[in-house]
Amino acid sequence: MACFLVSAAEAAVVTAVEKAEEKKEMEMAEAGEVEVKETRIPLSRKLKWLTWMLWGGAGLLMFEHIWHGEVVPWFPFLTAVSNRADAIGMLQEMATAGVGMALLITLVWFVMCKAADRIIARDESEAVHRA
Repeated sequence: MACFLVSAAEAAVVTAVEKAEEKKEMEMAEAGEVEVKETRIPLSRKLKWLTWMLWGGAGLLMFEHIWHGEVVPWFPFLTAVSNRADAIGMLQEMATAGVGMALLITLVWFVMCKAADRIIARDESEAVHRA
């Protein structure tokens, strides 16, 4: 009923962290504190991947809930909020399915980042061995 709100909330937090990290990286690069490498994926870019995955998942879930009439364009927007028993079910769904999906997306992102780092390291070591 409202499981997409969990992914959307995580996406909002990660978007704020991404913007702060991007600003920090820019300031450090301008100050010359850190060497900008072409062979390293910055954390801000990795966080951008996560935000796209979370916002995309939340958007698709919201569309699915709109399709089934669980989200409506008038107040209170979530049909489950109008009935106490449905509201309890909605909160349980958010706590189980919503949190589970958000954790799964984050886990997939983590594995994706580790794989990308390994690929970059492998390519870098192959270039050193060729030279």
